[in-house]
Amino acid sequence: MKRHFPSKILLFGEYSVIKDPKALCISYPLFEGTLRFRRNKMVAPDSELKAFSSHLKFLEESGDLPTCLDLRSFDFDIAQGLFFDSTVPQGFGVGSSGALTAAVYDRYAEKREENENILELKKIFSAMESHFHRSSSGVDPLVSFLRKSIFIKGKEDFSVVEIPNLKEREGAIFLLNTGRPRKTGPLVDLFLEKHRQRDFDRRYNRELLPITNLCITHFFNSDRDGLIESFKELSRFQYECFTPMIPPLFKDVWERGLNGHDYHLKLCGAGGGGFLLGLTKDYRKIDTHVLRDCEIRPIVWI
Repeated sequence: MKRHFPSKILLFGEYSVIKDPKALCISYPLFEGTLRFRRNKMVAPDSELKAFSSHLKFLEESGDLPTCLDLRSFDFDIAQGLFFDSTVPQGFGVGSSGALTAAVYDRYAEKREENENILELKKIFSAMESHFHRSSSGVDPLVSFLRKSIFIKGKEDFSVVEIPNLKEREGAIFLLNTGRPRKTGPLVDLFLEKHRQRDFDRRYNRELLPITNLCITHFFNSDRDGLIESFKELSRFQYECFTPMIPPLFKDVWERGLNGHDYHLKLCGAGGGGFLLGLTKDYRKIDTHVLRDCEIRPIVWI
């Protein structure tokens, strides 16, 4: 039976994880992908997989691939019509490249029994996924491969966690679809450039890092009131300091959330498009009234 590899959502930790590695990443199986063969053998080999294979061969030849992959079989299968059949939207911040990386590792790793501890897997996935991003933490494919949520407490401190999901509650953390894909690299470069500004760096350290950690703490403690308050502070910080990462057509929606009490928004991953993450204490109200013109979906009940 073919394994399917789900998308991921970085629930908390976007940009703050670059300096303080505390973050929470969850598996989100609404979107998923699997490797299949095309029925039509006349279709040209998948160009994305061919490029990925070339990257992996380069890593292998340079001694930078920390695992053994059967790349000859990978190339053969690509020529036979292998492709990644995926519903994970690309450029939306939910780990499309992570799901593909996990699928290729799962199918072509030769010594899996020796490598499947969490830190070793992260190292392997970091190298493999660097093809899609100039650098990769390896967390996205790790979450997709394990199909579990990961709490990142330090650069070498990762743990699998269970996510509180209080279905009897009316509140929710939700996805809002901007309908516009984006590229991660330029946004991360912009963030690093802003970091050279003393005022931004000071606010980043004094506000963003503590707020993010508070959000994670309140979330795990099922402290809804504390989470709502910290989430609002996070939303305000991002509105003031990450303006270029907020899609222009959704700035008014973001601002209305800050000025009211029905919902608050924050980035989902790098921002710039894709999905936004929101929090509300009354999901039915925003779904049927306040945000009825937006495409939203609950992911965790609070």
